[in-house]
Amino acid sequence: MTKTGYPGIDYGRGQSNIDRETGIRYGVIPLRDLHEFIYDDVEGHYTPRCPECGDEFSDDDLANFEGGEDVSCACGYEIYNTDSLYGDEADYQTLNVEEYVTEIAGNGIDVFVIKSPYYTHAQFCSPCAPGAGYLTTPCPDGPKTYCFGHDMFDGNKAPYPVYSVETGELVEPESDKGD
Repeated sequence: MTKTGYPGIDYGRGQSNIDRETGIRYGVIPLRDLHEFIYDDVEGHYTPRCPECGDEFSDDDLANFEGGEDVSCACGYEIYNTDSLYGDEADYQTLNVEEYVTEIAGNGIDVFVIKSPYYTHAQFCSPCAPGAGYLTTPCPDGPKTYCFGHDMFDGNKAPYPVYSVETGELVEPESDKGD
């Protein structure tokens, strides 16, 4: 924990990286800080795009193609095979873990926790993720920040206090529960 309890600066001014419904900030943590098996849960998401001009194809366009109809882009490029619509690199990545909504930053290093059944208090991130909380710097005076539960870390213990969004109560690691 930070020694001063200084929450940092909200570079997002309450407007970015925040769940407007709950007021809880998005959490940011390096992917490497999570348990080693997390890499099995990384999922790439690909957007179908015209190989000629890069415009996105809609779900309706793809449904027409799958229905046997010819599909062409507004630029005139004709599509004969949907495989050509998907690039080699994912547009973005997420962790495919049921109770969380996440996105892996374009750098492939940091995970944004966008929705979670848990929160902690953390210092604000630098201007790189304005308004989000940086989970590696817990701070008792920091904003409520979505986080991962204890089971996402080696040893089943998060490096920060974990609270339930539903009840607001502290969630103890499994190893600390009445052993």
